Amino acid sequence: MPQASWCASLALAFERRDGRSILASRRHEGPLVVQKSLHPEGDDVCHAIVVHPPGGIAGGDTLDLDVRAGESAHALLTTPGATKWYRSAGPWASQRVRLDVAAGAIVEWLPQETIVFDGALASLRFEANLAAGAKLVAWDIVCLGRTGSGERFARGRVRLDTRIVHDGRLLWVERGDLEPGSPALDSPVGLGGHSVFGTLAATGCDIADDVLAGCRAVQPKHGEGAVTRMPRIVLARYRGDDGESARRYFTDLWRILRPAVAARPSIEPRIWRT
Repeated sequence: MPQASWCASLALAFERRDGRSILASRRHEGPLVVQKSLHPEGDDVCHAIVVHPPGGIAGGDTLDLDVRAGESAHALLTTPGATKWYRSAGPWASQRVRLDVAAGAIVEWLPQETIVFDGALASLRFEANLAAGAKLVAWDIVCLGRTGSGERFARGRVRLDTRIVHDGRLLWVERGDLEPGSPALDSPVGLGGHSVFGTLAATGCDIADDVLAGCRAVQPKHGEGAVTRMPRIVLARYRGDDGESARRYFTDLWRILRPAVAARPSIEPRIWRT
C-alpha cells in the first residue's frame, strides 16, 4: 500500500506593537508548526523555531512556509536540526519558502542544513520580497548525500529556485537542476566535485568596506568560501564536503554582518547549541 504524503503549510505574521516585535498570528495545516515565539534578545527581536514533526520529507510531500513581517518588526527564524529529504520511488517532494518584509522590518532566515538523501527527488524554492527600507539576512546549505556515513548522491535530482526582490527590483535570481552526471556537479565553476554547497545573502543596507574586508578574511575550516558585494546585496558562497563547516562559516559571517544590517550584536539562537 503506498505511503500517504504529507501536505503541510504554515503562515506566520510578525508585527511591532508597543515597542515589541511579536508573532501576531500563525496558521498551519499538517505537520509544520511553530511551537512558541521567544525573545532571548529582549523585546526588539522575535525568534521562531520552525518545526516539521515527521523529521523528514518523503516523495510526494509538500511544505509551504509564508512569513510576513510588518513595519519595523524584526524576526529571526531557524530550525531545530537538519532537514532530511528521503529517497523517492517516483513522486517529487517540494518546499516553498516565501518572505514578505515591510518597510523598516528585518527578517533573518537561518535554517540548519538540508540533507538530500541518495535517490531523493527534491524541489526547493525560496522567494523574498522586500519593501523599500526592509532588510534581510538569509542562508541555505545543501548536502548531497549523507557524506558522514559514506553515502554519495548517485541517484535522484534536486531543483533549486531562489529569488530576492527589493523595492520592486530583482537583486538575485538563481536556478539549478542537479542530478548525478550533470556538468554542474563536477565543473570547476560549479560544485567542482564537492557534495556540500550554500549561499548567504544580506540586503537592505550598504555594507562598508571594512565590514566586507572582515567577511573576506573569514575562511571555512574545511572547503572553500568567497564573498561578493554587488549593488544593494552581499553574497557569500560555500562549497566543500562538510555541512558543519558550511554552517560555522556562515555563522561567522553572520556575526560580522548582523551589526551592520540590523544594528544589533550577534546572539546565536540557543537551539543551535542543543
